[in-house]
Amino acid sequence: MGALYIDADACPVKAEAERVATRHKITMFVVSNGGLRPSQNPLVENVIVAEGADEADKWIADRCGPGDVVVTADIPLAAKCVAAGARVLRHNGEAFTEANIGQQLAMRDLMADLRAANPLGAGGSGRGFTKADRSRFLEALEREIRAATRAG
Repeated sequence: MGALYIDADACPVKAEAERVATRHKITMFVVSNGGLRPSQNPLVENVIVAEGADEADKWIADRCGPGDVVVTADIPLAAKCVAAGARVLRHNGEAFTEANIGQQLAMRDLMADLRAANPLGAGGSGRGFTKADRSRFLEALEREIRAATRAG
């Protein structure tokens, strides 16, 4: 197993990911623009990137590869990581894969176009993050780390 990369800005499952990484004794990189309390866990490396759009994404995309697991909600970042051979999960446990990343990117672009075309700005902000999402994430992360360990 390589490493676990967390796109940490607005990530609701950092603590859960740290517990799983610690149990498997793998390095976890928590990548953000700052403002997060650093972990005292020796397996967790807090990476503060320069201010600016997508700097954390660039840092992760430049380093991840086969045997690594990435946690992000950012679809363009997920696409880069999948292309690099990493296993990629959303915060709710849904996997980004070679089979679905094209559709995910297309849906993201469609939704952006629809939001831009809505002159009133109406529309929901999506549903909240639930305990079921957290549970699914933990199961999925455990599964992906085990698969990455077998593959590596």
